[in-house]
Amino acid sequence: MFETLWRDRLDQLAAEGRTLTLWLRDDDAVDVTPALDRLMALCLQHSVPPTLAVIPEKTGFPLVEYLARFPDVEVAVHGWSHQSYSKPPAKKQELGNDRPLPVILNEIQAGFGKLQVLHVQRFIPMMVPPWNRISSEIAGQLPKLGYRSLSVFGREKSFPLPLLNTHVDIMNWHGVQGGRDAETLYKELIAYLDQPVEALGILTHHLVHDDAAWDFLENFLRMTAEHKACQWRRASELMAG
Repeated sequence: MFETLWRDRLDQLAAEGRTLTLWLRDDDAVDVTPALDRLMALCLQHSVPPTLAVIPEKTGFPLVEYLARFPDVEVAVHGWSHQSYSKPPAKKQELGNDRPLPVILNEIQAGFGKLQVLHVQRFIPMMVPPWNRISSEIAGQLPKLGYRSLSVFGREKSFPLPLLNTHVDIMNWHGVQGGRDAETLYKELIAYLDQPVEALGILTHHLVHDDAAWDFLENFLRMTAEHKACQWRRASELMAG
């Protein structure tokens, strides 16, 4: 039902001469894996330029060499170690106020420097906080460290630096911990057509995708790539805009 409604709404946009701008952010990349290879193959097949949020601490040259085959891929900074320092029952957070501020700033400065050197042309100065959480105090320091954008989850709000957010997460983190029901996802997507954002961000986590997640993603990329009402954009283009 909702998938059909989604298609109908895209047709309506096209008839009105309007365009839906989309971008894709995939989190937790470190190394080359079969799951990453599957994601890259899908994006290449449908001409979708993904942004990989890479965890700096343990990544290295194998990922650099692998991504050389995919010129449209961009790399953002995903914290430093993707380790939570919050104390239960607080939600997981690496970039919170649970450690001295200088320690955290040193780590995220090191992450910026490492990925900038490793990935050179595909690096973008964007911070993607693990678990999409960052304290306002740390966020306020990001511009001084060279960051030009922040990407979390949900509708963009006022923040110390420009936001380029994701809005629809294809994963179910609380139930089956697999891909969310496709009809539910299309219902959410329709809601963002009713109350649009400048660029609709799709969030994926290739390392934990199950069949449901892959099936939805493949169908969604194919549908939007072929539809004249949709345009997939690089994060760097959206940041510049």
